[in-house]
Amino acid sequence: MADSSSSSSTPIEVSLKLLIDVKSKKVLFAEASKEFVDFLFHILSLPIGTVIKLLRKNSMVGSLGNLYDSIENLSNTYMQPNQSKDAVLNPRIANYGAHVPLLLPDDDGSLDRKLYMCPTSGHVNITDDPTAKCPQCKGQMNFLVTFVAGNGGAKVAGEGGGFVKGVVTYMVMDDLVVKPMSTISSITMLNKFNVKEVGGLEEKVVSLEMKEVCLWLIYILKKYI
Repeated sequence: MADSSSSSSTPIEVSLKLLIDVKSKKVLFAEASKEFVDFLFHILSLPIGTVIKLLRKNSMVGSLGNLYDSIENLSNTYMQPNQSKDAVLNPRIANYGAHVPLLLPDDDGSLDRKLYMCPTSGHVNITDDPTAKCPQCKGQMNFLVTFVAGNGGAKVAGEGGGFVKGVVTYMVMDDLVVKPMSTISSITMLNKFNVKEVGGLEEKVVSLEMKEVCLWLIYILKKYI
């Protein structure tokens, strides 16, 4: 039992191989695995409330963080009776068949999408709100139905899940440009940075936890957006 609880509390890490120009002390690019690229791509599919929640937990500052705090501190008295703060602060993520990348926390069951319909036979409208009224009979649409993913989800899971294939590694730049890694792309990048001698380059493997990845993303958002 001790080993089990210990392993579950161990922070999940992902490794990156950095190519560093020793003379200028600059990271030219990172060589990343499928898991890290899946994480970056998955961010684009998340509701903005979820993204802010992730960054806010890791020292995010700025207007979006202030907006999140404002909603969190707002009394429920000011909310519409059919609305809740949780819908904005912890929006549900639709389950479209791709597995959640390993760095994202999966502790709130946000991937479990629940759909409801009117219990009256023949009324086929569907909602994700069990308090919604049926347009046909005005009754409450609280009959839970099962969401079934298509065959595409099974195919994706069979290929390792996520978004990209794991047969190659990927090149990630500090401005979040992502490209498949190849000899040609590496040479092109070295020429771009005007690297004349390969001997002046150094490889360094680093392991990043969720907090460190979020801090890196915050730095990039401030620098390029």
